Amino acid sequence: MARTLRLAVLQAAFGDDMTANIATVEKLTREAAKDGAQVILPPELFQGPYFCKTEDTVHFQTAYPWKDHPVVTALAPLAKELGVVLPLSIFERDGQEYYNSLVTVDADGEILGLYRKSHIPDGPGYEEKFYFRPGDTGFKVWDTKVGRIGVGICWDQWFPEAARAMMLMGAEVLFYPTAIGSEPENPSLDTQSRWRRAMTGHAVSNVVPVAAANRIGDEDGQIFYGSSFIVDDGGDFIADMARDAEGFAAATVDLDEVDEHRASWGFFRDRRPELYGRLTGGR
Repeated sequence: MARTLRLAVLQAAFGDDMTANIATVEKLTREAAKDGAQVILPPELFQGPYFCKTEDTVHFQTAYPWKDHPVVTALAPLAKELGVVLPLSIFERDGQEYYNSLVTVDADGEILGLYRKSHIPDGPGYEEKFYFRPGDTGFKVWDTKVGRIGVGICWDQWFPEAARAMMLMGAEVLFYPTAIGSEPENPSLDTQSRWRRAMTGHAVSNVVPVAAANRIGDEDGQIFYGSSFIVDDGGDFIADMARDAEGFAAATVDLDEVDEHRASWGFFRDRRPELYGRLTGGR
């Protein structure tokens, strides 16, 4: 019998009330689970507004140790109740250090571990270096009850090295929770299509399904464009959402078929790591 996996991405707007935001994710998670989803991906930092558009020390008060984070304590039991895997994006505090992190909860409610965002952007409207240290966990891939998943966080999704590293660790699907939208310094720039193309490229060059979940809404003039999606191992869209829709999108992939496709394309057979030293040797 083929190993199939049903994926879902959640899309919504989020405000200042963390409890209300968690309730929104719970509601959408229940709907996606009812539709058969086995891994359900909420957007990046859904605990509140995307606060990184400005530098304001008040936001440090919304960070928590990862095991005690309200998002984790509220939604890990939900994962167990519904029998679904939940990769949960959080603002983490570890002593005097702060991270943009993700906790993966397995379908039995077990917390599988922590990933800290490796690539931290710094630019108008996305001033994350003020808040977050670069992640020190390295890339992570988890064996869940339903498959082996790799998860990067937002800016990570632009780096082909991150996707390839997770594939070399055995990932069967790649997930990217995201918060992306308008560019305050360049209102005419719409990054939606290139954002999608970057991850579609990971799907094609690694022969792997990719899922991305984004937020929506107007947050003090910064417009998040949604457009959450799932592509198959050939980079074709098998589920996607509009720029302003709240809800979920889901699709089923055949992991055995994907594995066969990956072997037949030969990208991993024909790799030449001995030629790639420049990738890790500095400038």
